[in-house]
Amino acid sequence: MSKVLIYISFILPLSILILSSVKINFFGYPIDLSQTKIFEFPYIWHVVPFFVAYFKIFFAIVVVFMIGNEYSNRTLKQNLIDGLSKKELILSKFYFIVAYCLAMTTVVFIITLIIGVLNAPSQDLYLDIVFNDTEFILAYFLKILTFFSFCLFASVLTKRSVFALAFLFVVNIVEWIAYPLMRFELFNEQIADNVAQFFPFTSMYNLINQPAYRLASIHEPTKTFTSDFAVHWYELVIAAVWVFIYIFLSYKLLKRRDL
Repeated sequence: MSKVLIYISFILPLSILILSSVKINFFGYPIDLSQTKIFEFPYIWHVVPFFVAYFKIFFAIVVVFMIGNEYSNRTLKQNLIDGLSKKELILSKFYFIVAYCLAMTTVVFIITLIIGVLNAPSQDLYLDIVFNDTEFILAYFLKILTFFSFCLFASVLTKRSVFALAFLFVVNIVEWIAYPLMRFELFNEQIADNVAQFFPFTSMYNLINQPAYRLASIHEPTKTFTSDFAVHWYELVIAAVWVFIYIFLSYKLLKRRDL
């Protein structure tokens, strides 16, 4: 099952490549997404990582079940008997996650580049235009790395796959409730935003903001859209700190337990 989910997580991004080259007939109205310019440079570097990031759930299930099964089958204990330290055990899982994230990011980079080259006007195929906004690829890598590290921590914390997924779901729901509570009841929008940016899921989401307003600005250049689309260094730092926290806490939990 794990191998199937990993293959699916690699194959699904190819759907973006297919979507960029087909015309959709919607109740008799032809829709050609390539005419919307969303598949041209530099917008494509924003659009593809944002949507492909939703496919991360497949590998998240792999991470959760990998740890859950090792607890159930006592594989963790056997690895310790065979000579691995608990630190090496956690790091081996983390290195596996990093390797997957690097591979997935490479796939997304290649797919995005191909889509952009196929759809961009010939006068836009210059290096400064083609590789403008590629920082979204870095943000994508850190986004999935942070999420999978969170999954690893949840799995070590709960020791059961179902409980780990439930824990992730509950944390997400708590964030949804906490933000409007801070914004409308306790503080104001500015304070709520400043606090929420440090939340686990919000910090991941902030790495790649939704591109809807940016895409709208392509076709409505006279209108002013107040959204900030940039990848900010402090958002990268916040996510990186969360990665460290998740791995550190996973190690501490494992170190204290008698397997």
